[in-house]
Amino acid sequence: MQRLFNIIRDFKEYVVLALLIVASLLLLSLNDNTQVRAIRSYTVALVGVLQDAVSVLPNFFALQRENELLRQLNVNLSDEVSRLREARLENIRLRELLGLKERLPFRLVPADVVGKSLHLQRNTITINAGSADGISPDMPIICETGLVGRIVATSSRYSIGRLVLNVDSRASAKVQRSRIVGILAWEGGELLQLRNVSRMDDVVPGDLVITSGYGSMFPPNIKIGIVALAEDEKGGLFKRVLIKPSVDFTALEQVFVIAATVDSERVALEETYSKRK
Repeated sequence: MQRLFNIIRDFKEYVVLALLIVASLLLLSLNDNTQVRAIRSYTVALVGVLQDAVSVLPNFFALQRENELLRQLNVNLSDEVSRLREARLENIRLRELLGLKERLPFRLVPADVVGKSLHLQRNTITINAGSADGISPDMPIICETGLVGRIVATSSRYSIGRLVLNVDSRASAKVQRSRIVGILAWEGGELLQLRNVSRMDDVVPGDLVITSGYGSMFPPNIKIGIVALAEDEKGGLFKRVLIKPSVDFTALEQVFVIAATVDSERVALEETYSKRK
């Protein structure tokens, strides 16, 4: 009790002021005079405005917190959408690869591309399957959209494949519609070439080009690409035929290696006959 008296004594001016304000408000509330009623109305309005202004402060902090939560939720949802989109694309690729595996009469070894070069004269890919998986050099590499290249080196768990976009790559190819045969080659850029096509041969833009099967390296009927240009070479005996590859090498992620060995008897016979000539 003594402590309370001490507090009142120390702050007596404020206590007196508070009592006077309370008494004034009480008198105003009991007074029915017209002027007093007007003052009372203005006072109530002012108090309402002040309450609205003060109530904004807690709302501001609540909205700020809610905004942070919504931003975090947006990030989480964006991440989930990205993962779902990637899973959908992977599912589509796997379905296409599975369909390819069912169509071809060869044993196919699936592999992921773990490294590649696309801006050199001798472009290659590295895949995560090797001799332990039954892969050996010269085996063809394909994907669901067509011919990729062939294996040139292996270790137990990895292999290096030479792309068709490589100056050292060669393959026997033919135009599916007219059955015209030429040699597939590459000299740089985004397009392949079909060489040794006569000016008289029936090749036009839009023709589908596939492997011919005449060489010992690649099986027949593997899609290579679409003829983008076919024109006579000036002063020459051949056509200039350019092919847009069906494989998008920049987006290449999964491949199949055709686990088929080269027919050694055929190769030996052809080499022997070639030497006699």
